[in-house]
Amino acid sequence: MQERAIRLWWLALAAALIPLITIHLTYLVSVVEGHVALCVPYWDSCTSISRTGRHGTAYFIFKGTMLPAAMLGLLYWILNGFWLKHLGVGPRARVWVPLLGVTSCLALGAYTVALGHEGDGFNLMRRIGVVVYLSFTFLCELLISGALCQHPRWQRQGRRMLWLSELVLLVGIASVILNAVSPDLYHRTDNAFEWVFALLINLHALWIAWLWRQSGFRGRLWTR
Repeated sequence: MQERAIRLWWLALAAALIPLITIHLTYLVSVVEGHVALCVPYWDSCTSISRTGRHGTAYFIFKGTMLPAAMLGLLYWILNGFWLKHLGVGPRARVWVPLLGVTSCLALGAYTVALGHEGDGFNLMRRIGVVVYLSFTFLCELLISGALCQHPRWQRQGRRMLWLSELVLLVGIASVILNAVSPDLYHRTDNAFEWVFALLINLHALWIAWLWRQSGFRGRLWTR
């Protein structure tokens, strides 16, 4: 048996890019087919991410890419636990990141399956799925950022990633406060909060992919 090592950063890159590209692609397809209005959803708040994948061709694009993305995400979060072990940091994060990450990806899969279908059960499944996916993904990224702060080489990167996580948290807190203070204004802007939140957590995942590459994170295969 001969040992062969393969670089894994491309897997993290795919895990970050596929969801990000998918929501923008389905938005554009939905605009072309007349299902949503043309705007800049990050501040116009004209449509939710869910609505971009509910109708027409975008329905099939969304499900056909997000379900594989959820499966890829399972592997991505499990490997993040091994990566932290490889770096020798975050003993607790090594346990919690895979657990929370796998749960978030299962929630993403449930949300994707329920999207586009009517009924109380599907609506509940979709709402729980998106909340669990976004919140648990945020927690995973927060844990990884904190663990990297313990590493001599990646302390600076860890602190910067914590700043990004704090920005994500501020966006979430701002949406909650706005909903409490001015529900009408919140309902006019809640879609924009969703788009910004999704963008930030995927930017964090892209950052992790870059760190995987810089750290030379590899997987081992054995061939005859």
